[in-house]
Parts: sequence; C-alpha cells; structure tokens
Amino acid sequence: MPRECYFTGKKTTFGNTIARSGAAIKTGGFGLKTSGISRRTFKPNLQTTTALIDGTPKRIKVCTRAIRDGLVVKPLKRKYGYTRQQKQG
Repeated sequence: MPRECYFTGKKTTFGNTIARSGAAIKTGGFGLKTSGISRRTFKPNLQTTTALIDGTPKRIKVCTRAIRDGLVVKPLKRKYGYTRQQKQG
C-alpha cells in the first residue's frame, strides 16, 4: 500500500533544507550566507483506519485532515447494528 491518502491523495513531497551562517547586517555583520543545501522529504500524517468503502469495512491509509473533515465514515462497532440496518432497508 503506498504512502498516500485514500481520499485527498496527499503523498510524500520533496524540498530543501537551507543552512545559513553569519550575522545579520543590522547587528553589524555582513548578512546571512547560504552554507549548505540538502534534500528533505515532507511526509503526510497518515493513519491506518477502518472505513466503510462501498458499504463494506476496509482498512485504508487516511491523512488526519480527511478524518477531521469527516470524509471517513467509520463502521459500527457491533454486529447487531448491521442487522438492524438490513431490516430497515
């Protein structure tokens, strides 16, 4: 299973870390100089949860933003709830 949100499609992105050295000009220095650039990764906050997908419970990876926004519909914890839904339906 890839490191990607099932609903929003968030996945690992890449960027740089920039290390700077030197004192600022307003404190009497000659300004900040870039002393190193290295690659880094930004990983989404993914949680493995059980959600209802097409009416059946399925384990998926979901970002916390999708959980907070209510995109994830969680299944009932007890079996008797399903039979009550089937009787009503």
